[in-house]
Parts: sequence; structure tokens; C-alpha cells
Amino acid sequence: MLVNLKYVIDLAEKGNFAIPAFNVYNTETVMGVVKAAEEAKAPIIIQVYPRLLNEEVGYYLCPAIVAAARKASVPVCFHLDHGPSEMEVQKALRWGATGIMYDGSVHPFEENVKNTKHIVDICESIDVCVEGELGHIGSVNDDAMDEFTSPEEAAEFVKRTNVTCLAVLIGNAHGHYKKPPKLDIERVKAIREATGGIPLVLHGGSGIPDDQVKAAVNAGIRKMNIGTDVCCAFADGTKEILDDPSRSLAIDLFMKHPIETVKKLALEKIKLLGAENKA
Repeated sequence: MLVNLKYVIDLAEKGNFAIPAFNVYNTETVMGVVKAAEEAKAPIIIQVYPRLLNEEVGYYLCPAIVAAARKASVPVCFHLDHGPSEMEVQKALRWGATGIMYDGSVHPFEENVKNTKHIVDICESIDVCVEGELGHIGSVNDDAMDEFTSPEEAAEFVKRTNVTCLAVLIGNAHGHYKKPPKLDIERVKAIREATGGIPLVLHGGSGIPDDQVKAAVNAGIRKMNIGTDVCCAFADGTKEILDDPSRSLAIDLFMKHPIETVKKLALEKIKLLGAENKA
């Protein structure tokens, strides 16, 4: 069933687990994560990058996500990931998104607050909740990482924007880590305490050691993004087909295996985050 962001975040908060938020890129990745969610009886978030909305891919992909979510036997939120401006937010809303992430972390604090509050006001009118970001979560290829999210600034940001959940920088980054990251778990606890318990979001979830993920969830992470691992699972499944001359190259048959490799990856993340049997 298609639900909004607050619905799944509230489930995670009450159950002390984290919602896996899978970035998808085509119908097959959508099918893989939904099949996993239904098998595991887990609530999930399916999310898309803004570049997909700004290319023709979004026109075809978004209706498929909405249809899959409505058909699913478990709660599914359709979420915009890292929306950089109101334009992408409006596109996502028109195409059925039930959750929005506005990423103003590249801007100075006051501008981030102002822009995020504007997006929250827009989305509230149609019962869509917003994820904000404080502390710019960059790429593993960046020369240096920005300063980690300040608990004091987080408290002010949450109070002034009324976001439903907050993405934070605690040692995480997007992409394949060159060496295992070391998350600042004490900072997660401090941000939770300073903000009065705002549900926190961990971006760059692909490649973080399992013990650190579990510690972060116990400290207050309620949503974790998984993008790179979805890409790799799909690519690996595709390569396995191409490397096997006995496999059919009829596309409908060809794609069954990559769907299953994405499903397997999604099941692993669902179980890791404690979301299994929480639908």
C-alpha cells in the first residue's frame, strides 16, 4: 500500500528499527525491492534521484513506482531523494511522491532553514512530509569531508523547519567507501537528545559495516539509504547472465535474474535494519 513518509518513520520510531530506503533506477529494481519487502513483511521506502525526474526516465519510472506501491501488501513510501530545488520537489509531487527530501545542505545555515521551511509549507498542504539535511553528505571521492552535524544547530534547524526526519553527517558518504567508515555513534545520540528525539537518516548506507549500522539504529537512525548496493546487485545479476551462454537473451527472461539479485540484496538490508516482520 502506498503510504506517506510519516507513516513509515513512525513505524520505525515505535519499533526501534530503521526503514530501508532503496534508490531505484528502472522497473526491475522496483520489482526486486518490492518482492523483498513482501517476502520479509517489511515497510520500505522507494526513492529516486532528482536527475531521473529531470530526464525522461522519471516520466516512465514514477508511475511504475506508484503502481507497485499501491499493489504491494506492505507499506511503501515513494520518496524524492536529495531534491535540490522546488522544481524537482514539484515534479515529484505531481508524479505521485508521498515523501520529499529537500537537500539544502550546500547552502549556509540560514538559507538552508529558509528553503527547507518553504518546502515543508508546500508539502504540508497535501499531507506530504519532508526530510531535511544538515551537514553536507558528500561523495567518497571528495578530497575532504565537511564538518559533522552539530547537535546544537540540529536542534535549531528542526525547531524552525518542522521537518519529519533529518539526514546527518556522522562519518558517512555516498558511493563505495575506499576503507570502512567510522560512524560517530555518540553524535547520533547527542543529536537525538538535543532535538527532542527527531528521527535521523543515514545516507551512504552501502558499505557501512553491519556492526556500525546496528549501533546507529540503536542510537536513533530511523531511515537508511541504499543506492550503490542496488546498482551493484543489478549489475552483477546482469553480468552473470551475459557470462552464461546457456541463458536466454530474451529481455523478459533475461531480467528475471537481475530482479532476483536485487531482491536478495534488499532482503539482507531489511534484516540488517530490523525491519523484517514490522509491516
